[in-house]
Amino acid sequence: MFQSLSTKLTGVFDKIRGRGVIRDADLDVALREIRVALLEADVSLSIVKSFCATIKEKAQGADVIKSVSPGQMIVKIVHDELIALLKSDEAETELNINVSTPATILMVGLQGAGKTTTSGKLAGLLQKKNKKRVLLASLDIYRPAAREQLKRVGEQLSVDVLSIIDNESVEEITKRAVHAAKTKSYDVLILDTAGRLHIDEPLMQEVQLVKKLANPSETLLVVDSMTGQDAVNIAKSFEEQIGLTGIVLTRVDGDARGGAALSMRSITGRPIKFMGLGEKLDAIEIFDAQRIAGRILDMGDIVSLVEKAESVLDKDEAESMAKKMESGKFDMNDLAKQIHQMKKMGGLAGVMGMLPGIAKFKDKIEKSGMNDKEMDYQLAIIYSMTKQERRYPKLLNASRKKRIASGAGRSPQEINKLLKQYEQMSKAVKKMKKMGMKGMMRGGLGALMGR
Repeated sequence: MFQSLSTKLTGVFDKIRGRGVIRDADLDVALREIRVALLEADVSLSIVKSFCATIKEKAQGADVIKSVSPGQMIVKIVHDELIALLKSDEAETELNINVSTPATILMVGLQGAGKTTTSGKLAGLLQKKNKKRVLLASLDIYRPAAREQLKRVGEQLSVDVLSIIDNESVEEITKRAVHAAKTKSYDVLILDTAGRLHIDEPLMQEVQLVKKLANPSETLLVVDSMTGQDAVNIAKSFEEQIGLTGIVLTRVDGDARGGAALSMRSITGRPIKFMGLGEKLDAIEIFDAQRIAGRILDMGDIVSLVEKAESVLDKDEAESMAKKMESGKFDMNDLAKQIHQMKKMGGLAGVMGMLPGIAKFKDKIEKSGMNDKEMDYQLAIIYSMTKQERRYPKLLNASRKKRIASGAGRSPQEINKLLKQYEQMSKAVKKMKKMGMKGMMRGGLGALMGR
């Protein structure tokens, strides 16, 4: 997420961070590179001009000149302006479901943006996090098997879905859904409307009719962030013709540029409320401007990382692992557990994107060939070992490696690569023991990686 933009901006800041004095010429060069980076990320030209003008005005102020570290001060200014660009009032950002039950959420957008999956994700989030009783209803009578798709999503999440009756009109389904939600005491009704390949009059008229019948407290536009400025234009059209209360950006995990997220708030005047971060039905996050600004500037998002860890990891197992690491012990069973935990938290890309300063190691990570598929291969190798071999990896001689390679369907070279990774992690764990918690807090990732 925002990988390309993050790499370019951190490259700009690396040039000015350590300088004792920032001249106007230095600032102009930095701003020119920031401008290019934003435009290449598909951010709207008007927003880029305004953004850079504000940074220049603030960076030339007395506070920056007198600052002990003017380079760091400029980074802070850019960070603050990114937050201002992305942020909405808290009342706008929060989902308005504290109304007379059932609170109705109308999901709108073009075909292919991920409305049906997002409707399910949102229902799952409300049910799990907010303890709400949710009813899902599909109004898509045009796309083959659209209503069946929502039914399957609901079954996977254990969320109720309105029953399917053949040959009903959109109007009839809407009325039946509203009646069912009221009479069966649901807290929230989510209406998944039909999309089109492009915006047209029949689509808008249908959505307007549904909105009139359902009287939703939220009308959320689901839009694919990877479509860049097209996403912004789509949002603008829906806002003008339907009226939105918020936006859900999908496929944010695959959007290396981030232009849609940075332009959306300013151009539409509507808050981004949620982000879809993958295909899994729990891969949805509440949009937080401060955290996103931190990710863009490679400052990480430790809060999100901790929240994600708390939601998917077993607390007792995590404490047991922490105690083991504190003692400096680490074997192949522990490595397998860590790989499983990483997968639960969204894989390597999901975790790395939340760690501060990780962009500097991006090339090394890519060269290592470490990715989510590689993690599956590594688990296959570990589980092809005997219990004794997993506890004492030093037992692995050439003949044992050959047997394991055959059992896992991998090459001996891959086993050697895994063992090298294990040795590095084992050394890091021993280093953690020597440094202690205070040393780790002072040195952070750099201290652990030997910088």
